[in-house]
Amino acid sequence: MKAFLRYLVQRNRIGLAGGAIFLLLAAMALVPGWFAPHDPLAMTPAAMAPPGPEFPLGSDRYGRDILSRIVYGLRVSFSVGILAVAVATLVGSALGMVAGYFGRGVDYLIMRVMDTIFAFPSLLLAIALAAVMGAGLPSVIVAIGIIYTPIFARVARAPTLSVKEQEFVTAAVAIGGSSPRILFRHVLPNILTPIVVQMALSLSSAVIVEAALSFLGLGAVPPTPSLGSMLSEARAFMELAPWTVLYPGLALAGLVLSVNLLGDAVQDLLDPHHRGEGIQG
Repeated sequence: MKAFLRYLVQRNRIGLAGGAIFLLLAAMALVPGWFAPHDPLAMTPAAMAPPGPEFPLGSDRYGRDILSRIVYGLRVSFSVGILAVAVATLVGSALGMVAGYFGRGVDYLIMRVMDTIFAFPSLLLAIALAAVMGAGLPSVIVAIGIIYTPIFARVARAPTLSVKEQEFVTAAVAIGGSSPRILFRHVLPNILTPIVVQMALSLSSAVIVEAALSFLGLGAVPPTPSLGSMLSEARAFMELAPWTVLYPGLALAGLVLSVNLLGDAVQDLLDPHHRGEGIQG
């Protein structure tokens, strides 16, 4: 962590800016009570109020404070994005390691299933899965986790094919080590770098998919605030009250941009071509 922070400060100012935005938005999601001036679900007579002292970013058609709903909507975006990527990482990495380590029929079966999932457009598949499972955040987490599982399976499989040929793995097999022990004690630590990089890069797209599903009514169930559902509810009032669309859109764009910049910084640091540059000093 210290090496990463030093790299951001000394070598990657764009990544540092992304990290600062990310930390601010993460703080808003973690302690929304510090940033939200009102109850995000409280309706008032001041419908469509423009930004002002009482409602810093205005109010929506039900008189609910937009700033408060954005703050609590960020919590949904973070929670769904992180949990969905965690599901995809655990399942996909495990499948990729098993496929790469055992090879032959096991490899063929697992990777053909992954290829089948890859054959469908990711957003379309997520919509179909969420629609089948029913609206709600658990369905969104599972749907996003499924569509990203093949990515992590491929990311884990490729280095596993190389690591399993190393002498320390051969020695572990020779002394009678079990396959699960070899995979998690010897293989996994040596393939973590590409997995971590992929996690950082996948988080932003997971946030976008969650917003898209919520926009279509398949995500957070009203009145739970979500950036996607806020945009969906406000699209009919874009000309009458542009702030109802502008600020949730900026929050979503800021979150995605900050995660992308931070993910690129992680990739640059862990990439062998940048390793010496990133951790010296």
